Amino acid sequence: MNKFKCHFCTVCNGTGCIDQLPGMGGVNRNINFRLNCDGWEVLRKENPLVFINFIERPVNERLPKIALAPITGAVENIGFDTEEEYYLSMFQAVHKNGIELCVGDGYPDDKLKFGLKAVKNIQKNDRNAGAAFFIKPFQDKKIFEHIEMVLPCAKAVGIDIDSYTIATMKNLVPLEKKTPAQLLEIKKYLAQKGVPFIIKGIFDSESLELVRQVKPDTAYISNHGGRIQTRIGSTAEFLQNNCEELKKHSPEIWVDGGIRTPLDIATAMAFGADKILIGRPFVTAFCKQGESGICRKALEFSLLQYAK
Repeated sequence: MNKFKCHFCTVCNGTGCIDQLPGMGGVNRNINFRLNCDGWEVLRKENPLVFINFIERPVNERLPKIALAPITGAVENIGFDTEEEYYLSMFQAVHKNGIELCVGDGYPDDKLKFGLKAVKNIQKNDRNAGAAFFIKPFQDKKIFEHIEMVLPCAKAVGIDIDSYTIATMKNLVPLEKKTPAQLLEIKKYLAQKGVPFIIKGIFDSESLELVRQVKPDTAYISNHGGRIQTRIGSTAEFLQNNCEELKKHSPEIWVDGGIRTPLDIATAMAFGADKILIGRPFVTAFCKQGESGICRKALEFSLLQYAK
C-alpha cells in the first residue's frame, strides 16, 4: 500500500487534495493552490508578446535557475517515515540533478537540524554545495540561534514572514508577525557574515511595503502553495503586477507556486523572476519513482527544447 499522502494526480493542480492539510493540499478549498497552477497560463495568454520575446532571446539568456522549494513536515504532510529520511534521500537526488537546495524550518528544531545534516552530507563530496535556509518567524532570540546553526552551510538565509499563519504550526510554537526594524537587524547581522538576506512570503501590499523598507538581497514571492491564510490570488499575477516595484528595492526576485511545465518556468522568467522554486512536482516525482523520478522531472523542466 502506498504510504504517501499524495494522490499522484495526472495533473497536480490542487483539485485532488482539497483541504488536506496536514497533507499535500491547502486552505480554503485549495483556492490559491489552484489559482497558482492556472496563473502562468493566464499570463501567457494575456501577454503573448512578452512571452514570445523571451523565447526568442539567445539560449544563454533563458537558461533557468531552479531550486527545490523549502519544505518541512515530511512526515505529517507527505508521509515519510522520518524527517531525516526525507532530507537525506531527497536532497541527494535533487543535488545530483543540478537543482539548488533550500531548507525549511519548523517545529521541533530537529526539522531544521536534519536539513542541515543532509546539506553537510552532500558537502563531503562537493565542497561548493550549500543551501538557502528559511527560518520561521520565531521570537528574535530563537531566530538568531537558528541562523548561527546554519551559517556554515548557508548560501543565503531568509525569514518566512507569512508562516505565522500556517495551520500546521499553530499552537505548537510562538510565531510572530515581523516588523521592518526586526528584519533590518537580521539583515545587518547577516551582512556582517557575508550572507545574503531573503524575505520570503511576499504576496500582499503589506509585505511589499516590507521590501521597500528593508531592501533585502532577495524578495521571494510565495503564498506557501496555498497553505496559508492570505489574500486570494496567484503568485503569477503578483509577479506581473509588482515585479517592477520589487526590482527597485531588491536585486533578485524568486518565485514559487503552481509551476508545472517548462512553459511556466519560461513565463516566470519572462516576467522578471531570477530564480524559480518548485516543490510539489519534485516531491511527487520522488515519492513515485525515487531518484529516477527527480532525473526525469529535472530534464522536463529544462529549457533545452527552446534552443534554436
